[in-house]
Amino acid sequence: MRIIAKDLIRELSKIADQANDTALSFLELSIEKLNDKKTPESWSILECLEHLNLYGEYYLPEMNSRMKASERKTVPVFISGWLGNYFANSMKEKNGKITKMKSPKDKVPATSHLSKETIHRFLNQAELLKSLIRDAESKDLNKIRIPISLSKYIKIKLGDTLRFYVYHIERHIAQAERNI
Repeated sequence: MRIIAKDLIRELSKIADQANDTALSFLELSIEKLNDKKTPESWSILECLEHLNLYGEYYLPEMNSRMKASERKTVPVFISGWLGNYFANSMKEKNGKITKMKSPKDKVPATSHLSKETIHRFLNQAELLKSLIRDAESKDLNKIRIPISLSKYIKIKLGDTLRFYVYHIERHIAQAERNI
């Protein structure tokens, strides 16, 4: 995939803002509704957000530290790597369907009895994400590499990491909304 870097940043910013707005609306729901599941195997609204919080605990500090350590300046075009593009696209809806995936054990919410603190943690992480997306405008999305959460030895481009991370949020916010 090849895209003008500013267009990518604008797209990711829009998705992140929409997710933030949706998460804010979840604060209006009762704790019972937030913990309700359609089926015993499905995730509640709070479990979806907790899953995202667990990923945020890894990816946000990684992106932040590597962006701060880099003096590389922005380039006009982002060219996705094959592996990063695969990961990012795996998060997106295809023909109205979402590909089911098994989450790593350390990213599965431990309990269905979470509190609204889960939403507040997500909103705090969303603020950091928005800041990182803004900062990414002045960075080289092609050269900064972020290790994936499954293996510190596999690194993907910052642009692909942002795409994966934001599309992952979009995916699970949509999943949470289906519980309403």
